Amino acid sequence: MNPADEILDIVDENDEVVGQAPRGEATVRGLRHRVVFIEARDAEGRLFVHRRTATKLVFPSHYDMFVGGVVGAGESYDEAALREAEEELGVSGLPRPTPLFKFLYEDEGTGHSWWSYVYEVRCELPVRPQAEEVDLHAFLTDAELEDRLGDRPWVPDGLAAHHRLRRFRAGGGAGPAA
Repeated sequence: MNPADEILDIVDENDEVVGQAPRGEATVRGLRHRVVFIEARDAEGRLFVHRRTATKLVFPSHYDMFVGGVVGAGESYDEAALREAEEELGVSGLPRPTPLFKFLYEDEGTGHSWWSYVYEVRCELPVRPQAEEVDLHAFLTDAELEDRLGDRPWVPDGLAAHHRLRRFRAGGGAGPAA
């Protein structure tokens, strides 16, 4: 199926379902929907970082420190987190990702808006990233990631989630990103 044809639940400011629409329409019209961000770390604690393919509907050829994607119509955040992590990492039998927090991502410049649930998972399996989603990848330490944040295009929603995750882990909650 063409990703643009995938049916999504459209949600309001309280994350309540108010309708459904194809993904392509939701993107073009800026309809609020649901997404998951999964921080995947290897057995050594390094973070999976990748560049999205040029064919991605949103933020093509940008770098990301999360795997994840849209939550399909009728799918739970937890179901989507496991499905997306296994698909993008190219593994099966991954442990269920641990939910951390949820926030509303809004970008007035692009009109993008989605409820975002952030998860973490340990992936000790050899990864074979999904070629349709991931152009290149590496496992980086936190310090290596921080060194690269200013020198390449990063997905803005992933950056927002990353800043909130750092604040969350520091005990400051997951409030607005700095």
